[in-house]
Amino acid sequence: MQNTYKYLLFDLDGTLTDPAEGITRAVQHALGKYGINVADRRELLPFIGPPLQQSFQDFYGFAPEQANEACEAYNEYFLPKGIFENKPYDGIHAFLGRLRREGRTLLVATSKPEILAKRILEHFELLPYFDFVGGDTMERTRSDKAKVIRYVLQAAGISRQKEAAVMIGDRKHDIIGARSNGIDSIGVLYGYGNREELARAGATFIAPTLDSVLQFVRDKGSMA
Repeated sequence: MQNTYKYLLFDLDGTLTDPAEGITRAVQHALGKYGINVADRRELLPFIGPPLQQSFQDFYGFAPEQANEACEAYNEYFLPKGIFENKPYDGIHAFLGRLRREGRTLLVATSKPEILAKRILEHFELLPYFDFVGGDTMERTRSDKAKVIRYVLQAAGISRQKEAAVMIGDRKHDIIGARSNGIDSIGVLYGYGNREELARAGATFIAPTLDSVLQFVRDKGSMA
């Protein structure tokens, strides 16, 4: 596999599954605690992808301590209900199965708490495809995507084989995190980022579909 990628790191939200309903309802719930009423949940779609506490700061001007409190309020809705208001993208099972049959190592690198990511993957029968699932802690000590990617690379024992690794995600945080760790990246357009965001962040390749991801992974760099 010298001219291909052997180690594939996947974002979760917006890349493997579409979590829009659960995340936006949970954010809506949390903001309501502060007297902020958002009637149209489409306004909250930018929360999908970035670290949660950072989003409360960036989008609503919360101070760091207040943002952490808002995360706790978010979990009041998300943990019992919102976590499964989610759905795998069409074709994702077949896509992951094909990659596994080709002998590739599949990993998850998400800013979502690791324990919750595993619950979601197990619920949607996606967990068996992955050799390792890495994410944040429930205390939000590893939410930055660069830290998560570094953690996954180290845990999977591939820190010295970075040329064979690629990060696949839908937001700029995935691309920037990959670059800071010295690995290539694929930005997908079927999630919640757009071409301009992914290109500006420096994606190695931008893929509109799962088929185009597969083609680039198989023939490393030929489509860049």
